[in-house]
Amino acid sequence: MKIQEKYINRCLALAKNGLGTTYPNPLVGAVIVYEDKIIGEGWHHQAGKAHAEVNAIQQVEDENLLKKSTIYVSLEPCSHFGKTPPCSDLIIAKGIKNVVIGMLDPFEKVAGRGIKKLMEAVCNVQVGVLEEACKELNKRFLTYHLKKRPYIILKWAQSSDGYLSPYAWPEKPKGQAPVWITSPASKQLVHQWRAEEQAILVGSKTALADNPQLNTRLWAGSHPYRVLLDPDLEVGEDHHLFTDGNPTLVLHKANITPKLKNQFVDYHAVEVDQNLPEQILEILYKKGLQSLIIEGGNLTLQTFINKGLWDEARVFSGNVHFGGGTPAPSIGGKLLSEQQINSDLLKLLKND
Repeated sequence: MKIQEKYINRCLALAKNGLGTTYPNPLVGAVIVYEDKIIGEGWHHQAGKAHAEVNAIQQVEDENLLKKSTIYVSLEPCSHFGKTPPCSDLIIAKGIKNVVIGMLDPFEKVAGRGIKKLMEAVCNVQVGVLEEACKELNKRFLTYHLKKRPYIILKWAQSSDGYLSPYAWPEKPKGQAPVWITSPASKQLVHQWRAEEQAILVGSKTALADNPQLNTRLWAGSHPYRVLLDPDLEVGEDHHLFTDGNPTLVLHKANITPKLKNQFVDYHAVEVDQNLPEQILEILYKKGLQSLIIEGGNLTLQTFINKGLWDEARVFSGNVHFGGGTPAPSIGGKLLSEQQINSDLLKLLKND
């Protein structure tokens, strides 16, 4: 088992290279081992391109060795025709008889069918090696398919005495720049996170106060799909969310008609007094979005917290003291880790 865990661990390390680029597909890594030596390895780079198993097999210089080798893969090989052919068929065609799999694929078009194909072809199949680590790797994919909603990450920065801002809304002077709580290193890390997730949400108060861009300008990667909760359509058309050419979804009250006409802005009516978080998540689920960062203010964050609709929280505490203002959200959960980033303390929490 230790040998199997060693190679599944390698699969997991490879798969992480695709974080942020494989949506809507899962993260997958694969290695091919002959006589305790890796002769081929690969990961899934992008939806529509070759899967991990294909990339690993293509690395093998002598294909005659495949029949004597074991392929390790972090997720069950696919069994259906999508943008690429089934990986289970390729494994069978190449004569690989030993297959070790980290976890089953819950996607309805796979869900055990890949394993069934392999076993019917008389392959020796083992499933469930480092299964929990494999689930953690694809927590976004699993949440989307099993819970029918995006994986939710809450993020905020608070002062050392627990405030989001030195001002209590709406006291902040109009046009004044945001008060930065954290260091440039933490700010860059947040932009990296944005590149790894599919969507990001803020409320109208945050948009009005800070005029955020919500993009990845400090990190290489795709911008997340922006979601603005603006019930009364208060955010003006001169704000970054409407002027920089990146798409934004605006959620507003059903009895208010949008006036702004912009090809990059999509409006969607919601009932703000009836299970609003659930409505938002259903809209994003139908759009195929597997992950969501919520960077809103106290009200938006606390609304999701109170509903229990969050999976993890990433909370920065900066080296500043406000002495009053807008309080940070109140949250429970399990503390996963604490990390010092320059003068900031980053806590990672999981909803237990």
